[in-house]
Amino acid sequence: ATNESHGNTHRSTNGTKGYPPGSPNGYSDGNTHAQNPSCKIMTFRPTMEEFKDFRKYVAYMETQGAHRAGLAKVIPPEGWKPRKCYDTIEDMVIPAPIMQVVTGQSGLFTQYNIQKKSMTVSEYRKLANSNKYCTPRHKDFDDLERKYWKNLTFVSPIYGADVSGSIYDPGVEEWNIGHLNTLLDMVEQECGIVIEGVNTPYMYFGMWKTTFAWHTEDMDLYSINYLHFGQSKSWYAIPPEHGKRLERLAQGFFPGSSQGCDVFLRHKMTLISPSILKKYSIPFDRITQNEGEFMITFPYGYHAGFNHGFNCAESTNFATLRWVDYGKMATQCSCRKDMVKISMDVFVRCLQPERYELWKQGKDTTVLDHLKPTEVDSAQLEQWRQRRVAHRGPAEEEPVPPAEGGRGEGADGGGRGAGHGGVPAAGGGARGPAAEAPRREPSYSKMKSRRHPLTKPPKRSPLSIVKQEHSSDEELSPTMPLEGDMKKNEHLWQNQSSPNFLAEKAFNAAVANLDPYCAVCSLFCPYTKPAKELFHSDPSTPALPGHGCHTRPLVPEMCFSAVAANTEPLPASSNIGEDGTSMLLRCSSCCLQVHTSCYGVKPDMLQNPWTCSRCASEAWVVECSLCNLRGGALKRTVDNRWVHVICAIAVAEARFVNAIDREPVDVSAVPDTRKSLKCVYCHTQSDKPNAGACIQCTHDNCSTSFHVTCAHIAGVVIKPADWPYLVSVTCHKHKVQSPGPAVGQRVIGRSSDGWYYHCTVIGAATQTYYEVNFDDGSYCDNLHPENVVSHDCLAGGPPETGELMVVHTAEGNVLNASFVKSHVNRQYQVEFQDQSQLLLKHSEIYSLQHELPKRVRARLVSTMPQSPPPRPPQHLGSEDYTLSTGFVSYMENLLQAHFPPEEAPDSLY
Repeated sequence: ATNESHGNTHRSTNGTKGYPPGSPNGYSDGNTHAQNPSCKIMTFRPTMEEFKDFRKYVAYMETQGAHRAGLAKVIPPEGWKPRKCYDTIEDMVIPAPIMQVVTGQSGLFTQYNIQKKSMTVSEYRKLANSNKYCTPRHKDFDDLERKYWKNLTFVSPIYGADVSGSIYDPGVEEWNIGHLNTLLDMVEQECGIVIEGVNTPYMYFGMWKTTFAWHTEDMDLYSINYLHFGQSKSWYAIPPEHGKRLERLAQGFFPGSSQGCDVFLRHKMTLISPSILKKYSIPFDRITQNEGEFMITFPYGYHAGFNHGFNCAESTNFATLRWVDYGKMATQCSCRKDMVKISMDVFVRCLQPERYELWKQGKDTTVLDHLKPTEVDSAQLEQWRQRRVAHRGPAEEEPVPPAEGGRGEGADGGGRGAGHGGVPAAGGGARGPAAEAPRREPSYSKMKSRRHPLTKPPKRSPLSIVKQEHSSDEELSPTMPLEGDMKKNEHLWQNQSSPNFLAEKAFNAAVANLDPYCAVCSLFCPYTKPAKELFHSDPSTPALPGHGCHTRPLVPEMCFSAVAANTEPLPASSNIGEDGTSMLLRCSSCCLQVHTSCYGVKPDMLQNPWTCSRCASEAWVVECSLCNLRGGALKRTVDNRWVHVICAIAVAEARFVNAIDREPVDVSAVPDTRKSLKCVYCHTQSDKPNAGACIQCTHDNCSTSFHVTCAHIAGVVIKPADWPYLVSVTCHKHKVQSPGPAVGQRVIGRSSDGWYYHCTVIGAATQTYYEVNFDDGSYCDNLHPENVVSHDCLAGGPPETGELMVVHTAEGNVLNASFVKSHVNRQYQVEFQDQSQLLLKHSEIYSLQHELPKRVRARLVSTMPQSPPPRPPQHLGSEDYTLSTGFVSYMENLLQAHFPPEEAPDSLY
């Protein structure tokens, strides 16, 4: 199905060489900014004469406003073909196909790419056309599009993506993706950098539902895509002038990814459906690319799409003069090693010499103009070309880089040329653009761009699933012995004593002095400071943010607006300013401090003095219906009870009925199975151990349970998560890895006979192993780094994920492989009571201080040493529930600071 109706079709047959009169060079005089004001995707049909000059025709397209849509289609002249016959590519190898696993719902998804074993194009074609992966029956394009978004999370397709190479016939000069001869060639010719897929072609073999997620090109470059054969490819595009709106929308839906990386869309994992874009008024357009058609993406043009069935496409990046300013401003992902970065030093030095010194100093304040079309040539570009010809000689050919190169460390030029403010490479700043001193040809290095980075779905359990917990109090009780230590803090705990409003007021005031200074945002900042620091501060310390101050809230709007019907959440709060901050309010009665956005207070309706919902209702004796702790930010429920805002956020089944006001809260859907969970922190301290409702660690198969407030004060890590989850919870078991037993420590170890005995650790060592995929499809997870012969891994560390390398096996064979990841195994030399010794893995050793799993207890030989060994120093390990923040001392000091023992108030009620 073709979607031509969504784009404007242009034939350019007037003027010199097909270009408009008055524009002999094919570029604008600057008076065409108003072209294509609707930012619709345009379709162009050049004549054969126009088709011969790629750079000029791209410039002409921009004079017509094509770049404003971020995407354009070009239909080649009739009869033009880049390859006469495709039968000969059936034996071509797809070295690293990826399985695309998609999670999410309601038009918001995250895509994970898992590498599979290599296969030929013939094998891939059969797989794509099989009953499992073939295109479903459909009436028209709209019907197929509905099926795509409806079934996105089912039957993960296989994508033959990022295959380096081109299948153009030799001698094809027009629009040859491998030889576009654009500005991007400077990267190779000046710096000696070959970036596969960026300045060399990539092949893509697709099947039904294979997807490219929302993204802009590396360094915000242009890209070109040609569909050689097969079924169509659907594209979505957002105009560059509206790209920031998509970024803000994505940050609202995926706050976990956003906090981990400011530019997480560069990970190419985020899928947002057209229905979501429409709902939030994000301008976009869509178009279908058919066999034999080109698609051009423009700088900072976000695009996404999917394949209708088996097809083959070829793509690469290119640049024009207009791109240089985009490259200088391009955002960079620093959390992943495989992200492409190009130093802009050579471009600014050669093409913008008048701005070079300012740019080096970070003072080149470039303002991007998304409307301005590009120019074909400039005086500086012509000078650079002449210098290259003079340097090489007119008869010399372009250098051919080696087939295999280094890891491409030079992609950055050793500097920080790419990014906001554009600071260039330190070593390239002194030489001016007119320097004519002879220089050596660059040594070529090769790196790989991953258009579809390899990722794995997280092993986590949805918070809505209640996992089976420990079967008895006997197994649960050792984790948090609080008995006898909570007496002085009993006024803050339900069912321990009668309520004490002054104790709650003191608690609220103490929380207000802790970063982030908001009782709701504190959910994502577990306590780490001793309580005495709160009340014995240095007078010279700057005043902490308080009532009337503006700070940045930590709670995403999604945490409040997600509802049980799985409809899409609101992406932003109207109570947050354009700078991302919100006003802090302090209750004049209970000293509660919250952001207006977190508590649902409209700034224009503030009263002075301000009181929270609980104090405004004069509800001095209230208890949270989801936990055992008093105090904090409370809101009314639909059944006229009260609940902590942080409890309502973290308990999956609780919902804010009015997301704007943050109340009332509906807790009726909280299941009995959740209410029956036992909190590892307070289950022995309350007359009603199962009061409230617990949340659980989101780590896969971990059933550790705790009340939200107990976990918060105990230092459990709670973070915002991506849709459809709201929060991610990590208990102390998984917070840090166990340091392992020390030499001389008594442990229980697994003997060679499969039984477990008491033994002593007499030595410890670590070994790094690599996991690799071999060309024959086999997999190895215990490759020694010294067996990699193509890289010096002992000195330079592991290769990049997916990087090809040569391996020398233990059998003496030399094989090609691709790097997956590295891992470190800890091994321990132990001595048993019969003086035999054995080398054991960390998973085969258990501490005497921790409870043994049932399978170990069942095979434990009970022979004990005659005299008990000295107990080693207790370290905070992964199995300990000793509070890192001093849970008990914190609560004790908190009250004592305001109420010394001799002045401790009696109950007010």
